Amino acid sequence: MDRYCVIGDPIAHSKSPHIHTAFAAQTGQQLSYERCLPPAGQFVDTVRNLIAQGYKGANVTMPFKLDAAAMCLTLSPRARAAGAVNTMSFIGTDIVGDNTDGPGLVNDIVRNAGVQLAGKRVLLLGAGGAARGVILPLLGEQPQAVVIANRTVATAEALAAQFAGDTAHSQQLAARGYDQLGADAPFDVVVNATSAGFGAAMPPVPASVFGPGTLALDMMYGRDPSLFMQFAAQHGANVRDGLGMLVEQAAESFFIWRGVRPATETILSDLRQKL
Repeated sequence: MDRYCVIGDPIAHSKSPHIHTAFAAQTGQQLSYERCLPPAGQFVDTVRNLIAQGYKGANVTMPFKLDAAAMCLTLSPRARAAGAVNTMSFIGTDIVGDNTDGPGLVNDIVRNAGVQLAGKRVLLLGAGGAARGVILPLLGEQPQAVVIANRTVATAEALAAQFAGDTAHSQQLAARGYDQLGADAPFDVVVNATSAGFGAAMPPVPASVFGPGTLALDMMYGRDPSLFMQFAAQHGANVRDGLGMLVEQAAESFFIWRGVRPATETILSDLRQKL
């Protein structure tokens, strides 16, 4: 039986084993999937031990996505653009890295939320690793514009410049400070890629970024709506958390490993009920 795992710290909370086990049962794939907590400072040795034991691949979550990228012999274009890897495939002694966060976000918006991104105006809040991982797949949907907003404008500008230089979508990208968003508002889709939504604060965005019919999606998820989701809903937006993104990025990883794309509706509904 082919073996896979998810590597992270902490990792006990991970829903990935449940998701991939359900995918395997649905598609008739014979595999096992477990959690893996590396000893402190031993991520690289842990991956090498997995390869030696015959594992076929691993998902990688925080805080090891950059370490995973550094280990890979080959990176997919989206992993190279993100500078981070969340899906490792072990082919002999070689490691191929991919990043499925962006496809997970796009598929959740388009398939599950039923919102097309082509020709739409997208606001991406945050310019860190979470934002970096989704820009290329978002641009691939041919939106009218992707505006990256960040507390430090220079960071947003640097990120926009990087992707404008690497793609044919330079006219679609713009960078703003949070206090500069009024002139661009409202947006069709607003994605919170910061970590503030479930804390005591949230990105200081003006209410005008949300309009009737705006989809406001927080990459995080929990039992209750985040502060970002609450604020967006109060100002007319349709809100969504990151649980669908989690399931869809897992489905993309499963497809990379097994060549079969599982259906996600049932597992997403099941996880939602268990929150």
